[in-house]
Amino acid sequence: MPLVGTEDLVTAARATGHGVAAFNVITLEHAEAIAAGAETAGVPAILQISENAVRFHGGRLAPVAAAAAAVARASDAPLALHLDHVESFELLREAPAAGFGSVMFDASRLPYAENVEATARAVRFGHGHGMWVEAELGRVGGKPGDPDRTTLDAHAPGVRTDPDEAAEYTAATGVDALAVAVGSSHAMTERTATLDHDLIGELRRAVPVPLVLHGSSGVPDEELRRAVAAGMTKINVGTALNTAFTRTVRAHLARDAETVDPRTYLRPAREAMAETVAAFLKVIRP
Repeated sequence: MPLVGTEDLVTAARATGHGVAAFNVITLEHAEAIAAGAETAGVPAILQISENAVRFHGGRLAPVAAAAAAVARASDAPLALHLDHVESFELLREAPAAGFGSVMFDASRLPYAENVEATARAVRFGHGHGMWVEAELGRVGGKPGDPDRTTLDAHAPGVRTDPDEAAEYTAATGVDALAVAVGSSHAMTERTATLDHDLIGELRRAVPVPLVLHGSSGVPDEELRRAVAAGMTKINVGTALNTAFTRTVRAHLARDAETVDPRTYLRPAREAMAETVAAFLKVIRP
């Protein structure tokens, strides 16, 4: 199936009151698992590659993007390709040629005025190259590479997104979607996050563009359902896949310490990720 646009999937989900999930791709097995999970659930999904993942692959965007796109095109499920948490303008400039129809530009660590200036510049580039652009206001925190990832509290004063500021920011930058801080955090391995659903509703009323929930791996199913009902549309999931993958590999190697063929543990690890993908999709788009 041809690649579909992130914009198309998000617009359709928002119109019907559903969520659309975006899953992080690190390895080929991640991409294959996302495709398999979407096929099992019978709903669309987004394959997203972060700047951190590109760094893991030696800073080369094209090979991992081409692999993910090839998996998506071979799938029976409608799948989009998204470049996530981009902080480098150099990487942003590579996105169109690498086949991305959307990008999340992340200037959230900058002071507000600098965030607006950098994001508006990214939006001008993205729109000039036919890309849908997401940005972040507030601090979700916990992302690998953040200097304060272990100390930033998702419940601390000033961390969460202010609705009035979000409306001003959206107008000033021209972004197509906004990632907001409402109580979740990146890299959570336990699903214990509690979201501020009143704030989600306020943001939905204040901001004309779709809202994005980062750090959804740590959010329980019922909290996710309520978040989508309150106005969240794009739901980002990464760590939950890595948790399923690593637990499966660890268990396999504990049972068979002599194995040297990676296929013996990568296959069940990929299957565990696919099951995780399908489970999240069924929660946010039943």
